[in-house]
Amino acid sequence: MMISPRSIDEASGHAASSAQVAGVRIEAVADPERLHAAAQLFAHVWSTEEGQDPLPADVLRSLVHADGAVHLAYSGSTVVGASAAIHCSPASGNVYSLVAGAASSDRGVGYALKHAQRAWALGHGVTSMVWTYDPLSSRNARFNLVKLGAVALDYTVDFYGPMQDGVNAGDETDRLTARWALAGPRAAAAAGGRPTDVLGPEPTSSAETSDVAPDGGPLTVRDSGGLWCRVPTDIVAVRRQDADLAALWRSAVREVFVAAFAHGLAATGMTRDGWYRLTRAEQA
Repeated sequence: MMISPRSIDEASGHAASSAQVAGVRIEAVADPERLHAAAQLFAHVWSTEEGQDPLPADVLRSLVHADGAVHLAYSGSTVVGASAAIHCSPASGNVYSLVAGAASSDRGVGYALKHAQRAWALGHGVTSMVWTYDPLSSRNARFNLVKLGAVALDYTVDFYGPMQDGVNAGDETDRLTARWALAGPRAAAAAGGRPTDVLGPEPTSSAETSDVAPDGGPLTVRDSGGLWCRVPTDIVAVRRQDADLAALWRSAVREVFVAAFAHGLAATGMTRDGWYRLTRAEQA
């Protein structure tokens, strides 16, 4: 796919405007001191113990040397967000977003970082970005599928194996792979304030409710357009309060997604109250 200069200009403009709205300055960095600041930010966001940074500064330095990108978001002189991305194989036409995190989730820093990555990727002739996220995280799902306009086409059971950080410890690490067509209509519409949103399952005569979720409510609803699957509104809080309940949610949602993806469905939306929308992959 050829990338038009207009697409690159529009992506750069949106990256700049989203940073302005968030009240941050975003810079691509390469020097060891600022890469160390990125590593510290990642450690803070994922609540890792000292010396167990998710991405140490020396790894980030190698990543940049290999033509990847590390972006820092500054509020004044304070680092409030960071991201890292690498190129995939040339044949794939993808870049891989290894990580993106912000010190707080209420000011749009993460959104600005993703659009800085988007502008960087398009400027390097890359048309698609991929990354993974926890299927049980409804907040991340809505951010990825609605606010950015990505879709999720792959589900992997226990992607990383056991992790000991403050977010994932005590749970299996199932992951959805998000794919963001950087110059595609979904991304363009979302960037323009017209995201492809969904409102949730409607109780119609053709809708079929089945499966009971671990909290006793409905887990899935099937209708003529595809499938709905519900997840907790805050899985991190569920893990902290009741690890056994979190494990039941993992198993229940895994069973739904593995079967749905095997039948050609893809995750294309997420409601504000925790319902995934799954439709035919070719419709995504």
